[in-house]
Amino acid sequence: MATTTDIRLSIAHQTRFALRLASAISSPSNADAAAGNAAFSPLSLHVALSLIAAGAGGATRDQLAATIGAAGPGDAEAGLHALAELVVQLVLADASGAGGPRVAFADGVFVDASLSLKPSFKEVAVGKYKAETHSVDFQTKAAEVAGQVNSWVDKVTSGLIKEILPEGSVDNTTKMILGNALYFKGAWIEKFDASKTKDDKFNLLDGSSVQAPFMSSTKKQYLSSSDGFNVLKLPYQQGEDERQFSMYILLPEAQDGLWSLAEKLSSKPGFLEKYLPTQKVPVGQLKLPKFKITFGFEASDVLKGLGLQLPFSAQADFSEMVDSPVGQNLCVSSVFHKSFVEVNEEGTEAAAATAVGFVLLSMPLEPMKMDFIADHPFLFVLREDMTGVVLFVGHVVNPLLGA
Repeated sequence: MATTTDIRLSIAHQTRFALRLASAISSPSNADAAAGNAAFSPLSLHVALSLIAAGAGGATRDQLAATIGAAGPGDAEAGLHALAELVVQLVLADASGAGGPRVAFADGVFVDASLSLKPSFKEVAVGKYKAETHSVDFQTKAAEVAGQVNSWVDKVTSGLIKEILPEGSVDNTTKMILGNALYFKGAWIEKFDASKTKDDKFNLLDGSSVQAPFMSSTKKQYLSSSDGFNVLKLPYQQGEDERQFSMYILLPEAQDGLWSLAEKLSSKPGFLEKYLPTQKVPVGQLKLPKFKITFGFEASDVLKGLGLQLPFSAQADFSEMVDSPVGQNLCVSSVFHKSFVEVNEEGTEAAAATAVGFVLLSMPLEPMKMDFIADHPFLFVLREDMTGVVLFVGHVVNPLLGA
């Protein structure tokens, strides 16, 4: 049984996994992300990989646990599944009926009819991950099954993500797909006045600039200033429970400081927690561009770069997943992930889906006025503050892209 300390440790590991992924995705060497805006849900990927770990054995299970974060092989599974249970049943519970954010999350296991899931795996998947299980026919109806998975994701994400599985990604060699989808829509506690949104200059990484619509405010804000970057916290309206979702905008002082800030964020444990603002301060000028991001990628190479090799190899061991010797011959063929994030005067709408295929320093007390002018590339993090669970991470290099 996982203790509160185990879960707290697992959340710290989950945050570290999130930020390491963000750094790999927000790297200048990643051509897709470096050329444009990026957004992804480390939580969606984390839950998918945790569920895979529940069906893995031996060294494969240990490597999954080490990569996505568990205290050690002995308590790895307990910590991972306890965290998944907390996330799925508490953090991602819908709060829209009580005035909080609308949250929708679903897990699905689509397994070929020639295989049957091990009762122990199914019990964890259904009991802790609230997963639906579907027996499907990959042998003769692969395209139809892909359509079924895409429709399911479309429904959970309220139509924001139409297709998680690209055409041709599923065929008669596919044995199983583990998928999950996440939708979040929250309103700011203090909305921006749309009549004050004005076009202004946003400086790009190549030295040029574009005219983009900036939201502005002169009300007190949660702001912190550190060596080389500033952080703005924008809290969302709460429901009747204790959860508090917030978006954090991490703005480097240097106009081209995005990549080094992303690297710093991922390489120092506890870095994020240390610099998050805790109190409101008077504001001189606050300007934040509206933005809308749709970003998809195949995550296998990024995950391999983080040390997760075995699940993708011939040495993969998924003997705890299916009731058949086939479990020894299964390996992960692909990990597709897609996210959508929109930030405007009202709040944020965000969605993500993952499909896995087998084959800050506190401010001084004196009321100094601070400015926060996000007129150059920045990072953002959407998280639940009570638990510290990170739902979305991304970067904006040009707010006009995707608008």
